[in-house]
Amino acid sequence: MTMTYGARNKIKGKVIDVKSDAIMSQVKFETASGEMSSVLTTESVEDMNLRVGDSVELVIKAIHVLPVKHT
Repeated sequence: MTMTYGARNKIKGKVIDVKSDAIMSQVKFETASGEMSSVLTTESVEDMNLRVGDSVELVIKAIHVLPVKHT
């Protein structure tokens, strides 16, 4: 299946951890640039059958840009 979407930032990753409760889940990924994580509903994690070791494509659409000043 081919999908079209507005986000242009795509990164390949591998699921390294999944922590879930009844409502929300945190999924951690290993990427070439380091670790990233995503928070999504547990229902979505279950529907996608996300498991440690799965290869995924992370599609990133930022709604916030947070400046960080290094001192």
